[in-house]
Amino acid sequence: MNVFELTRTLIDIPSVTGDEAEVGLFLASHLAVLGYEVERQKVEGERCNIIATVGSPRVVLSTHMDTVPPYIPFSEDAENIYGRGACDAKGIIAAQICAAEELRRQGISAIGLLFTVDEEMGSLGAQVANANGLAVGCRYLINGEPTDNKLAVGTKGSLRLILTVEGTAAHSAYPEQGESAIDKLLDVLADIRRCQWPGDEVFGETTCNIGVIAGGARSNVVAAGARAELQIRLAAAAAPVKKLLEEAVRERAHIEYLSMHEPLHLHAVDGVERSIVRFTTDIPYLSTWGTPLLIGPGSILVAHTERECVAKSELTTAVDLYVTLTKTLLANDS
Repeated sequence: MNVFELTRTLIDIPSVTGDEAEVGLFLASHLAVLGYEVERQKVEGERCNIIATVGSPRVVLSTHMDTVPPYIPFSEDAENIYGRGACDAKGIIAAQICAAEELRRQGISAIGLLFTVDEEMGSLGAQVANANGLAVGCRYLINGEPTDNKLAVGTKGSLRLILTVEGTAAHSAYPEQGESAIDKLLDVLADIRRCQWPGDEVFGETTCNIGVIAGGARSNVVAAGARAELQIRLAAAAAPVKKLLEEAVRERAHIEYLSMHEPLHLHAVDGVERSIVRFTTDIPYLSTWGTPLLIGPGSILVAHTERECVAKSELTTAVDLYVTLTKTLLANDS
């Protein structure tokens, strides 16, 4: 399959985080037919990372198989491919496989492919992959995310957390008999929104997204419990951000930290256009796989939206970029 056919096939297999088993099985079978040695590395339940090699890899191309909800089926026009995962990251998987095939045609075998589960949630797949023995001999990891085919030389960090508040249920006609957990949570969130987070001249502003708010049972019941899920995009070190957060909460809510990593400076290659991106990736959890690079086709501005797409021209350019980068890294490492 060419890069467009493979992108379509992958989009046609829904793989919202937690449901990556089927797309993993397809990739394992497809890569085995192409002649790769394939490992299905178990992560959780039926979910497995896919690791494919043809020798001892010194450069590994990697991205993730999972997508955000909801599933959006494949469609296309003359310029673009549409659907969930078009740019984040099934088009990238297709481009990396096609690049690996081109490298093999040129007689280059010191390459590998690593496709993970769970990147859109907690990068559990990457954490498991980090213990894989193949990583020992790997010198470079080229991770794929939608960067408009520019080499991202820096990414923001991330702090994910859940706030939980308890209250006392009561009939809503007599609210003085209870204590609304939702009211208490809203007060806490209002104070968090007023925080002045530290920034950085390279990475810009630290931002906080209140992504999920949930609580209560019915509209006629004073809420006995409430929770909120937050993700803070770190432009600066995590420690002062956590301190500001905890001062804003003032023990009025329980804080459960889910994951955290600092902003990252990444490897640059001469001759490739560069950028700084605000999002996070599997890279912090793949520290054993060598020096990381970050590049891929598509725009992050349409990822996670109902408009998700990738230009066909960007997919073909990405194949060439992955080939060129891999050859450059191998030449520099010889």
